Order: sequence, then C-alpha cells, then structure tokens
Amino acid sequence: MPATSESSPDVHAPAEGSTIPSRPFDRATDDAGRAGVTGRSVARRLTVLVTVPTLDLGAADRGAIELARILAAAGHRPVVASRGGRCEDEIARLGGVFEPLDATSHNPFVIAGNARRLRALIRAHGCDAVHAHGRACAWSALAAARATGKPFLTTCYTAFREQNRLKRLYNGVMARGDRVIAVSEPIADMMAERHHLPWSRLAVVHPGIDLSSFDPAGIAPDRVAAARRTWGVGPDTRVVLVPGRIIRRRGHHVAVQAAAHLKARGLRDVLFVFAGEDGGTSSYSGQLWDQVLASKTADVVRLAGPSADPPACYAAATVVVSTAIQLEGLSRGLLEGMAMARPVVASDLAAGPEAVLSPEAAGEERMTGLRVPAGDGAALAAALVRLFSYSEQARHAMGQRARAWALSEFDPADTAARILAIYADLCGGGPAGAATTPAAGSPDLQRQR
Repeated sequence: MPATSESSPDVHAPAEGSTIPSRPFDRATDDAGRAGVTGRSVARRLTVLVTVPTLDLGAADRGAIELARILAAAGHRPVVASRGGRCEDEIARLGGVFEPLDATSHNPFVIAGNARRLRALIRAHGCDAVHAHGRACAWSALAAARATGKPFLTTCYTAFREQNRLKRLYNGVMARGDRVIAVSEPIADMMAERHHLPWSRLAVVHPGIDLSSFDPAGIAPDRVAAARRTWGVGPDTRVVLVPGRIIRRRGHHVAVQAAAHLKARGLRDVLFVFAGEDGGTSSYSGQLWDQVLASKTADVVRLAGPSADPPACYAAATVVVSTAIQLEGLSRGLLEGMAMARPVVASDLAAGPEAVLSPEAAGEERMTGLRVPAGDGAALAAALVRLFSYSEQARHAMGQRARAWALSEFDPADTAARILAIYADLCGGGPAGAATTPAAGSPDLQRQR
C-alpha cells in the first residue's frame, strides 16, 4: 500500500442509552483530501454519462440506478448507456435518458466501438462527466472521457480475481478514475494496495438502503405468513435466508455444507432458503443442486428464487446469511436484512467490521451479528448453532441493534450527500439553490467510527 500519513483513530462512545455502538476509524470521512470530498458550494446543472453492463438486479446495476436517482433528485441529468434489462425503464421514470450499448462484451473491437459511441453521446448530450460501473464498459468510458477532456469516475463493488498479469491489467481500469469510489473500506484498501492508488483519488461511499420500504414496523403479519407458505414452512421453523444472485463467488455451496453439518448434528426445524436468481451464465446452480442431492439436504434447502416481496421475506427469516468466498463490498441483501432488524452471519469476505459488529470486535452486548471464515461450512454451522442458542429476546435485541446501525450508517441521504460532494469537487456542479454539502471533516459527516 502507498505510504500515507495516517491519522489517529477517533472512536467516540455512543450517547448514554443509545443502541448504536461506536466503530473504528474510517479514512473516507477523516481526511477530506484522501476521501475526495469537499464542502464546495454547487450551483449548476450537470449532465453525467453513466455506463453499466446491464440494468437488472446485480450490485453494479442497482448502484448505477441509485446514482441516476441521486443525480436526478438533485436537479442533474443522468444519461445511462447499457445493454439494459428489466430495470431500464426506471431510468426514464427518474428523469434520465437510456442509451442502448453493448456494454457487456469483452471483445476489444466492441470495446473500441463503444468508445466511439460514448464519445458521440458525450458530445450529443453535452455531458460534464463519465462514470463507469464495470470493467469492460470502463475501458470504453475511459477512452471516451480522455478524448473529450471530461472527468472520469469509477465505482468498485467487489474484488475481481487476478489469475495472471493480463487479468490484473484488465481489472486495473477501475483504478484509473479521476475519482475511484469504493463501496466499503475493505474494497478501498484492496484498490489502494493492489493498484497503488493514492488516497487522494479514493472515496468510500456506502450504498444507501430504502429505509422506508425495509422497515419491520410496516410489514403486516399476513405478508410474513405468505412468505413462509411460499417456502412450505410453518411459524416454528428457523429460516436461514441467503439472499442474492446464485453465483459461485457468493458461496452458496458453503451454506449447503453448513446445512449438512446441522443435519448431521440432529438439529431440526431449520430451513436454508436461497432467495436469488441464477444469472444463466454458468453451470453453478446445477452444480449446487447436485451438491444438495449428494449431501442429502434437499429437505432443508430451498432454491426459492427472488422474492416478490423482499421486505416480508426478510421479516420471515430468523437470520440473514452472506457466505461470499471472494472479497465483496457491502451486500445489499445483508444491509436490507439488518434494516429489517434481523441478526446476520457473514463471512469475513462478505462484510467487514464496518457492517457487522461481531462479539470479537464489539462485545456480546453490542453485537449485530457474527462473522466466520470464508469458505468454512463447519464454522458457519457453529455460528448458526450459537445464534439459535440465544433466547428469542437476545436475538430480537441483536436485530434491533442491527437496524439501528443500518439507520445510522446506510442512510440514502448521507450516500447522496457524499456522491454530490464528489461531483462538486470534480465538476463544480450541483443543484441550484441546494444547501452546501458538509465538508468531510465537519461534525455532520464525521460519524462515529
């Protein structure tokens, strides 16, 4: 990692009676220079070209849509270039413009052609900046931004595998932004160390959660009962919910291993529900079901697919689990589960201590969940046994602390303020008449870490 002058940790105790525990130092809000966030006042309307491979349900897809929402709500104009998908109509509803682009191709000739297409879009729409949410489209966006002299931004959601030097070069485009946004501290650390990226170009911006939709107080009992009926379980079955797309790096096979361990130990009335879709681009889901059959866990594992009512799905769960075997940013499924006051169990590659406060870091009285070694099915099973051993009151208190943490740290208004401050720093633009965005070192953004 490049040498930096590290500030001392600034850990504040929570107010008396608060359920929100303090947390460790966070570079993104401690130093305005390294976080790339300033308090500059903004006064002009921007047009931003956002490019993302698809507009479906992936992390980058949802992140690009959320960026378009933030920009449009602040009076800016997002232009989204993508192959599209089921969510592409949302761009127009937000007041943006959708432009079709084959942004998923790794073919160098297609990437070069996309660069020409993006240059034309920049000129046609009068774009002030280019923001990429994926590697293939980032190469095209980088070329277009440099050719037109526009600021180039990237957002990193996960750590990509690097099997060789060529793959490292390909992945490195995400570190070539004038500002590189990481969705979590571990992702920022990885980008700084792997690509020798200076902190002056890095910013950590957590994804925001729709806190109005993911509110347990707004979920009627009949919605919870309907979710459980869909899974074929009664009110007494403990449901281990594994949300998110069924892809290898999410580690669903580790959850199957844990299910087998629990069944071997004689634990009854437990069901693992995989509430995500198969992207259809690999054989992983077929291999996963083969593993379920081979381990004789078909009676305790459901491949349920995405829920039509995600908040009720979380409310119907006993615990929300993320089993990632590759370094990820902050899983929206995990954060939404926390917002729904569910205790969580996450692998140490699925979420860092900034998201899940485990007993080792926070103590039993402040914990919001448990963290386990990635890829260790036995450890996951042990963590679930430990969680189930707590009284209903203790699990409820844990869930309430998880919700308080989510409300404190993943507020969409805070996410929007940080994003708009970055654009103000790069482009000098923002909503006319808007209040000045707080500086990174100000009390408004210097949250308890």
